[in-house]
Amino acid sequence: MMDELHICLIQADLAWENRTQNLAHLRQMAEQSPSAEVIVLPEMFASGFTMNAKECAETPDGESVQWMKDLARAQNAAVTGSLIIAENGNYYNRLFWVEPAGKMLTYNKRHLFSLAGEEKVFTPGTENILIEYKGWRIRPQICYDLRFPVWARNTDGYDVLLYVANWPERRVRHWRQLLIGRAIENQSFVIGVNRVGNDGNDVWHSGNSAALNPMGEPMTTIPEGKEAIEVVTLTKAELTEVRTRFSFLADRDGFQLEI
Repeated sequence: MMDELHICLIQADLAWENRTQNLAHLRQMAEQSPSAEVIVLPEMFASGFTMNAKECAETPDGESVQWMKDLARAQNAAVTGSLIIAENGNYYNRLFWVEPAGKMLTYNKRHLFSLAGEEKVFTPGTENILIEYKGWRIRPQICYDLRFPVWARNTDGYDVLLYVANWPERRVRHWRQLLIGRAIENQSFVIGVNRVGNDGNDVWHSGNSAALNPMGEPMTTIPEGKEAIEVVTLTKAELTEVRTRFSFLADRDGFQLEI
């Protein structure tokens, strides 16, 4: 078990529906963080948040997934982010977690963004996943999932809640506040990685990527509206200290989630 975990947040400007350009650019950014043990990319990092799934979808073992495997090996770090995946006649906004040795886990976005008609194109996921990596327990989710606290509730003792996103600047106050809320209520570290720049619908994204400690306090200094790379160090000592001093999770409500 490792007391520390070094996570790299990559806040990138994504080229609209241009996989080749995005993969090349993101590799250059990732290579600037040799100390990272986890590299976090935005939602739909190969295409931007497009509903043009027919043209942009890949297979579960397609080019971008192979790229993630190559990057994980080259950087000796787990790589995570979401892609548009076509499988069994459905499209999914699917997060991949790829480890250096080749182990891979996936999570399909549960809450589809109805304001953009995502639910008309994509199929929702039905299961959360819990990643165990280097002695840390990590719960990954995708963008709009952030608005639904029951889905993120810390009922199984995770240490890190991780969001990848294409969250627009016009509602960035919600992004900032909800990340803080998730950290405080779940007494966990929270990582939120968002893109910057205009997308193909001329929607501006300001980034505001962040890492928060279990008290909801900022751990990063990522600039707003610009591409950025920052590595943050999470420590088990801080997590244990907060949960011991403020044993709020012991008083949480029990519930059964219906999908």
